[in-house]
Amino acid sequence: MKEKLLAFLHSLSVYDYIYFGAVFLIFILLILLTLLLRRRLTLALFLLLLAILDLAVGLTVGFGYFHNYLFKNSITLTKVKKLHFVEAVVIEGKLKNESKFDFKSCRLTATIYKDTHNTYKNMLLKLKPLKSESMELKNIPKGADVEFKFLIEPFRYKKDINVSVAGVCK
Repeated sequence: MKEKLLAFLHSLSVYDYIYFGAVFLIFILLILLTLLLRRRLTLALFLLLLAILDLAVGLTVGFGYFHNYLFKNSITLTKVKKLHFVEAVVIEGKLKNESKFDFKSCRLTATIYKDTHNTYKNMLLKLKPLKSESMELKNIPKGADVEFKFLIEPFRYKKDINVSVAGVCK
């Protein structure tokens, strides 16, 4: 647990620290306003609830939106092919850096799921992928397209599959 926390702290950028500082500053300001307006119980409780929501939502959901905006990228799959003579799947695609910054590293994760014609069952099947593999790309300049290729083996599933590739860039 300690190693994961330290790895997370080392992966943060200056913008992340500024964002966390702003969320905590708003939290402190709302708490101080709550203390100043403690005579008005309804308003004080509303501000206290707002402060707690700011802390909870700002640090979780807001962090995700912040990273999606700051490190925006798009992934296009160009080829997904099951090889017949070798038990493997080849996934090829392009990663495009759409942010205003150069990426130091991008972690791409390709995941293969079972496919059915039932939409609800497909959502449930995404909870347990058949196979997953990751790769790391380094130093991607802004506006650049980088091609990637996954070779996932052994892969013995013979029916229809869904493939998704997600990228987390910093």
